Amino acid sequence: MGKKGDNIFARLAKRWFIDAFSAMALGVFATLLIGTIIGQIGSWTGVEFFTRLSNYAKNGYVVGGAIGVAIATGLKAKPLVIFSAAVCGAVGYVEGGGPIGAYLAALVGAELSQLIAGKTRFDILLVPSVSLITGGAVGIFTGPYIDRFCDWIGMELGAAMGLHPVLMGIIVSVVMGLALTAPISSAAIAVVVFDASLFTEGSSIALAAGVATVGCCCQMVGFAVSSWRENGFSGFLAQGLGTSMLQISNIVKHPLILIPPTLASAILGPIAATLLTVENGAGVFAGMGTCGLVGPAGMWMYMMNGGFDWFALLKIVLMCLVLPAVLSLVISEGMRRAGWIKKGDMYLEL
Repeated sequence: MGKKGDNIFARLAKRWFIDAFSAMALGVFATLLIGTIIGQIGSWTGVEFFTRLSNYAKNGYVVGGAIGVAIATGLKAKPLVIFSAAVCGAVGYVEGGGPIGAYLAALVGAELSQLIAGKTRFDILLVPSVSLITGGAVGIFTGPYIDRFCDWIGMELGAAMGLHPVLMGIIVSVVMGLALTAPISSAAIAVVVFDASLFTEGSSIALAAGVATVGCCCQMVGFAVSSWRENGFSGFLAQGLGTSMLQISNIVKHPLILIPPTLASAILGPIAATLLTVENGAGVFAGMGTCGLVGPAGMWMYMMNGGFDWFALLKIVLMCLVLPAVLSLVISEGMRRAGWIKKGDMYLEL
């Protein structure tokens, strides 16, 4: 009996925390992150077509709906359950829960409606109703609490900005990097912490925003480089220009893979705050990392001061791209040789 119970628990854990998380990351990638990349193309080229597409892709209802569909699909649900999960995901996302809110709402709605799917003559009415009522209730109830949790992280980061630059660099870089990889919104946290109204020339907020950007870049570039053996060029692009959240299910299975990019951010954060100081503009720029190169682009715009600065450009390239890649690769290769990271631990089904 105990062994059977353990098997059931293991299956549910895999279903909810590996299969569903993997699917959620793909839903985010196909909407919010691709939309961000297309939006950057629009801002660089001035072509309105790309900007309009980006706005649609980044709409909260679209992102949440895509997460819901992705999760239900990943759970191998019946078609009607999959379509109903779109609404659950949208509710969970826009009620303040972001990606994790969409995940919870879609997961509950899909699992409970799947219990009755195909078992009645009234599926066309009952399945969507059960899905929306249960999943929607979870989204509406949990959204405000998830939002408060993100605000709490933001307040703690705000307090960290008053610490010694070395400590500030470690805390802000590591926490923002982990928030980017986790299924919460690092961009939303960045908007709270790095409020545009608080910026002044040479302010510590601009410096902390730069440090946060470095931490986010470490996660994305770090995973892109560290997992090259498993995922090749496609995985490099998906994580380096998309999101390190794609690794979330692998992190659940193999937590040690989180060490290389996180240790890189802990090393580079203080350097970004003291030696090779970098700054970034307000809001979303500080929480997007290399997704569509939004983070480095924000640094570029803020640090150029209306002119071209070769040294500023060099610092941006080093702190956001080169050093995160080198450090993460060195650490991950060392861990592979020690047997702490094994072949296949970071494999992505793209």
